Amino acid sequence: MSETVAEERRRERLVAALRDAGVRWGEVTDCRMLGGGTFSSVFRVRTADGAGLVVKLAPAPDRPVLRHERGILATEAWYLRTARERTSVPVPTVLAVSPPGGSDLGDHLVTAECPGTPWEELRNQVDAAGRTRLRREMGRHTAALHSVTGSDGFGLPALPFGPLRPVWRDAFLEMVDAVLDDAGRFAVSLPRPADEIRKILGTRSDVLDEVTTPRLVHWDLWDGNILAERGPHGPRVTALIDAERAFWGDPVAEFVSLGLLHDITRDEAFLGGYRAAGGPVAFDAAARERLALYRAYLYLVMWVEARPRNFDAGHLAWLERDVLTPLGRMLGSWSRGEDAPEHHWSRG
Repeated sequence: MSETVAEERRRERLVAALRDAGVRWGEVTDCRMLGGGTFSSVFRVRTADGAGLVVKLAPAPDRPVLRHERGILATEAWYLRTARERTSVPVPTVLAVSPPGGSDLGDHLVTAECPGTPWEELRNQVDAAGRTRLRREMGRHTAALHSVTGSDGFGLPALPFGPLRPVWRDAFLEMVDAVLDDAGRFAVSLPRPADEIRKILGTRSDVLDEVTTPRLVHWDLWDGNILAERGPHGPRVTALIDAERAFWGDPVAEFVSLGLLHDITRDEAFLGGYRAAGGPVAFDAAARERLALYRAYLYLVMWVEARPRNFDAGHLAWLERDVLTPLGRMLGSWSRGEDAPEHHWSRG
């Protein structure tokens, strides 16, 4: 597809998404693509009346995606609406989303723009007291989100694998199966054969039976998806964004992305805020085992998605060093009957 044709198709999709949100293209005074995302194309739109909107366009229907990515903009809309209805946590307002079953042009999501800067960018401009304040606030928000329970089962609300499951272990292993199938479909090399990985994780999965209540899990709350702004009393969270990967599941899974750049078990400010807001968390042996399983799953997703997304050489080198290599160590330890090694993220 030529660049001109691709631009025309993208504009057609933008026009359709904005029309779905009640905005005519003639009302648009500024439209620019935002960086940072690796799945959807994201645009910031300004209109003549001063409104700011964010438009997400999922890959076109003819583009390859992972199985769990089917319908995930609808998942994000579901999460944002659920969070707004059942908590006071700041999240974007949904203005439009593709109809069930998707669109012939490809799925879209339109939300109101939120104030703030990604915490990833703002963090180093804030003193230690400010960072502590924000992490404590994040703990309170996360506990509020985890207080939201479901009644229909565990798993992904877009139902890419079929109905929600009554047992969390079944739902989680189904998610693992899907990404391993994707690895085969996209000819992605893994540190061990897919069937061996299934067996290793399945053997360790009995600990998941401790989870009996489905809870709202964002699953991607790393610092880039936390918007914040500085004020007279220190930084504050202005919005939690990009909930495309959300599911009904174990709240311990949330701590993988929340500790993406550091050891969450030592994040006293976050954990203090979480516990103060009623979030129960104790990193005993069982919880650490579950955390390791969820980290292994995240590594699999991050490594396998690189193929259909055509990441550049620099990103692939980082993934090989900080994702594939630790995953191989974890699987090796488990195959020998040992505990998974402790992990400390570095960001290349």
